[in-house]
Amino acid sequence: MQIYEELEARGLIAQVTDEEEIKKLVNAGKAVFYIGFDPTADSLHVGHFLQLSLMKRLQMAGNTPVVLIGGGTGYIGDPSGRTDLRQLMTPEEIEYNCQCFKKQMERFIEFGEGKAIMVNNAEWLLKLNYIEFLREVGPHFSVNTMLRAECYKQRMERGLSFLEFNYMIMQAYDFYHLFRHYGCNMQFGGDDQWSNMLAGTELIRRKLGKDAYAMTVPLLMTAEGHKMGKTAKGAVWLDPEKTSPYEFYQYWRNVDDADVIKCLRMLTFLPLEQIAEMETWEGSQLNEAKTILAFELTKLVHGEEEAQKAKDAAYALFVSGTDSATMPTTEIAAADLTDGAISIIDLLVATGLTKSKSEARRLVQQGGVYVDDAKVDSISALVTKEQLQAGVKIRKGKKTYHKAILK
Repeated sequence: MQIYEELEARGLIAQVTDEEEIKKLVNAGKAVFYIGFDPTADSLHVGHFLQLSLMKRLQMAGNTPVVLIGGGTGYIGDPSGRTDLRQLMTPEEIEYNCQCFKKQMERFIEFGEGKAIMVNNAEWLLKLNYIEFLREVGPHFSVNTMLRAECYKQRMERGLSFLEFNYMIMQAYDFYHLFRHYGCNMQFGGDDQWSNMLAGTELIRRKLGKDAYAMTVPLLMTAEGHKMGKTAKGAVWLDPEKTSPYEFYQYWRNVDDADVIKCLRMLTFLPLEQIAEMETWEGSQLNEAKTILAFELTKLVHGEEEAQKAKDAAYALFVSGTDSATMPTTEIAAADLTDGAISIIDLLVATGLTKSKSEARRLVQQGGVYVDDAKVDSISALVTKEQLQAGVKIRKGKKTYHKAILK
């Protein structure tokens, strides 16, 4: 099976501009393709992981990745999929985030002579003369067409700023620049970027009279309908300082039954034949498939040693019932105690197991909270200073564990 057919089989193709040409380029290893990453935080999260694994697959098949860090477009912010304006970052924040992205990407993509290329669009976007840019690019964009674009639809009722309205043009110019200076002939991205990507192919056609191509991958959603990597506590980060390898492992170990095979296909590098065998698994075998998923993805992001530690810690918790030093831990300050204790409600919020006190109360009333394996029966329950000094194991539901210890 060639790489394009494998991408299809794994469910990694949503839309393409010219399937036959893209198939030829990709299967022949002649695609010079880019994916853009705007530095909106100081870490990549698992929402980026699908694109990173796609780049790795294509590089392994002989194609050349161009990793575009959006140091310039980060000044504007992509309105796609948002109902509000992104918070504007300072130039210092943008540069710091770009450096963090670079370090993390080197774990997935092989850079160097004749290998992957990393560029920052701040190099050309920040140097543009506004009037010259409008004259060069502006005539090729129809405002009527832009307003019909999917990426702006969610913003039209609440108001789309002129700042964000320029984002499509900036992204199109990126493709145009990369085509001219790096021979980049293809752009990949999530299917929420389709209209922006089409704008780039059209700009290249109009300005240069040449063809460039675009392909999107479907946004991976959980069975509950949330984007990959979003939890009640926020994003699942690739930085181990923000999401520990154990928490990362547990996120994938706890995916919904309906998602596990899809995630194995789209995200891991396991052979499709092996994954096909798992489709018939049920009960405890399905739990084994989740364990395989969690281990494989943790290994890719954090290395095999950390993946094995996370797997062993999960086994110790769920099978042996013992504690583990790798369990997510929150330190509780003595100042947070009242008369030598903290309420279970305050402790649940402090550890991030619940977002609010009202959610914590409901969880306790529903019988979903355990402290050191004992069910908490009252919302007035207290955890003492002595317990915290020894380290308290808190369980939310059947699968989520956390440790609280006195600072």
